[in-house]
Amino acid sequence: MVSTQTTIAGFTFTNCLMNAAGVFCMTKEELEAVEQSAAGSFVTKTGTLAARQGNPEPRYVDTELGSINSMGLPNLGVDYYLDYVTELQYKENTKPHFLSLVGMSPDETHTILKKVMDSDYNGLVELNLSCPNVPGKPQIAYDFETTNQILSEVFRYYTKPLGIKLPPYFDIVHFDQAAEIFNQYPLAFVNCVNSVGNGLVIQDETVVIKPKNGFGGIGGDYIKPTALANVHAFYQRLKPEIKIIGTGGVKTGRDAFEHILCGASMVQIGTALHQEGPEIFERITNELKDIMTEKGYQSLDDFRGKLNYIN
Repeated sequence: MVSTQTTIAGFTFTNCLMNAAGVFCMTKEELEAVEQSAAGSFVTKTGTLAARQGNPEPRYVDTELGSINSMGLPNLGVDYYLDYVTELQYKENTKPHFLSLVGMSPDETHTILKKVMDSDYNGLVELNLSCPNVPGKPQIAYDFETTNQILSEVFRYYTKPLGIKLPPYFDIVHFDQAAEIFNQYPLAFVNCVNSVGNGLVIQDETVVIKPKNGFGGIGGDYIKPTALANVHAFYQRLKPEIKIIGTGGVKTGRDAFEHILCGASMVQIGTALHQEGPEIFERITNELKDIMTEKGYQSLDDFRGKLNYIN
């Protein structure tokens, strides 16, 4: 039997596919739709200390090759999501889940993480170091000194499974520098990548989204090569216990296969999930299994990270 089962930080997932934070995860109803689908898990909307309305609309637009968005972290507040994933822990036949969170400042990040630390939630947490769409706020993960400082402070008190969501890096030396930092800490995973920040899409003579004069994060087909490069670069550089979640440009089983081939243990779907709905998980799972069967692979371990190079 071909299996797409996978493991991160001691948690076993029956399927390696799940949603990306920001898609089908704002409300309990949306999360429940992913929970009841073929997905192996879900991640919540990135929660901040207080609920946020986010940026003015239009702030998300589907495009020919994907999407552009400048959402501005709209969410119902971390307590809403923390309470829900904690409640699910005690239900029978539930899946392991990911709680996504971010602080609007380092102090707020610590406040939120200490709240999770003091809670009954024992699942995975994804700390978003890569939100590119909050006006006036840079992406933390591009500031290596600040990233190192935050992780150093966090792991003085946080002992539950924790990973980080990363923006795309574009320079080999940045892969080296980032990995050197991440390898110092007991991270459960890194998630590569968030949207490519500050793209611009134009229709006729006008930008298509309102915030930031049209500048927004690019997702979908546009970013798959960048996502694959980041997945593979960190797979090569990080210690084996830090797993990779691959995110970016996944809309077919072949796309998911390539992420795993580059080293991903799980694969998240964003733009295509927004466009197709949770039934996408069954379609892509079947397509992935068909590829595995054709190639004689029984499990993800048979080909994970085994990307071939040209001699």
